Formats: sequence, structure tokens, C-alpha cells
Amino acid sequence: MPTTCTHIGQISPVAPGTAGCEECLRIGQRWVHLRLCLACGHVGCCDSSIGKHATKHFHRTKHPVMRSLEPGESWAWCYVDAVGFELAEPAPPLPR
Repeated sequence: MPTTCTHIGQISPVAPGTAGCEECLRIGQRWVHLRLCLACGHVGCCDSSIGKHATKHFHRTKHPVMRSLEPGESWAWCYVDAVGFELAEPAPPLPR
């Protein structure tokens, strides 16, 4: 298993398109923390949330890298390589 993300080249400059987890907002469900897909900008909830929509998005799309959308956090996770890493910039703000 790699010790670094081999999918960094697939990261795109994206912005969150919704003010919360897309699926949770649609079905009226609560989330714990938010994650941003760095391939398409999908906002999903973390694996501590009931829906686990960020991980479900990965399984559906195979987009490999997501980042935390929590204020002040700058870490990312590569699902394929199962490795976390730090990004240079903090999480972008959510739209209002």
C-alpha cells in the first residue's frame, strides 16, 4: 500500500455547491461533519454520520480524494491509497 497519495494529479480546484451534505439536505437527515470531493465539488457527510454520503459518493463515482470541510481543517483523504495528507489551504467556505 502506498504511503503517499498517488492521485494528487486528479485534484481539481472545486468549491462546495451546497451549504451541507447534498443527500442529507434532500432527505432531511442530519450530518456530523462535511467532506468535499476534490474531483467534482460534491459535498457529503463523514462516516460518523448516518448517511456516510462522502464514502458512498466515492464508491459511486470512483473520485479518489476528498477533504474536510470543517472550519480550520486542511486535511485530505485518498480512498484508493487509504492515506491522509495535509493541504496548503484551509477548507473553503460553504455557500449561503
